[in-house]
Amino acid sequence: MTIFQQVSQDRSADEVAHQIEGLILEGVLRPGDQLPGERELATELGISRPVVREAIETLVASHILHRRQGDGTFVGDIIGQVFSDPIATLLPHHRKATHDYLEYRREVEGIAAGMAAERATGYDRDMLHQCIERMQSAHERQDFAEEAKVDLEFHSLIGEMAHNLVLLHTLRSCYKLLSEGIFQNRSRLYEKPGARQALFDQHMAIAGEIQAGNREAASKAARDHMSYVMEKSLELDNEAERERISSLRFKKREH
Repeated sequence: MTIFQQVSQDRSADEVAHQIEGLILEGVLRPGDQLPGERELATELGISRPVVREAIETLVASHILHRRQGDGTFVGDIIGQVFSDPIATLLPHHRKATHDYLEYRREVEGIAAGMAAERATGYDRDMLHQCIERMQSAHERQDFAEEAKVDLEFHSLIGEMAHNLVLLHTLRSCYKLLSEGIFQNRSRLYEKPGARQALFDQHMAIAGEIQAGNREAASKAARDHMSYVMEKSLELDNEAERERISSLRFKKREH
């Protein structure tokens, strides 16, 4: 099954490039995905290889696609950044930044979950079901790394299911900060007693309301989930600060 639509032979390379851009913008093609080879892509689009080659060259020049010598053509890392690099460097060192980041996500993910419940297609619901199955499997195996990975995919998928391009890419940009290690709260949360089960149950609740098409309930479940993450993150920060202060007192008295 191909994701590309055939175009008439008189179509230009610009129109082929536009179709590929649309697939990237809609989240069908993701950063790092490999495109079919020129011959295969020309067959799927129903046009000549020179037209495909010209379209790809245009997208490579725009940094939307990139080539790896001997490997092929891939979707570039085009997810935008909410913050510039200097600001992103400062964020981990200021506690308020973590709170504000989570607060922002709470409101935006509430909107996304509500839209997803209202707009999800059958394909969307199937993908959500598969994601939940993977999450449940990782949870039962106590595979913390896999569970955290699927956790991020779960939230990204809900952004896709909202079918709003600006919302999708805003959320992806936020999640990029997590994947790059700017905010580390989720891995720390898994270490807190009872947190893994609570997070898992909250994800199940969000998915259940989306699958049922309950907009308001899905939105509330998503906001409640992020409120929990905010609360526990604050507890962890406070615990870390108490540990820091007590260790300083201990070292002082040793001398």
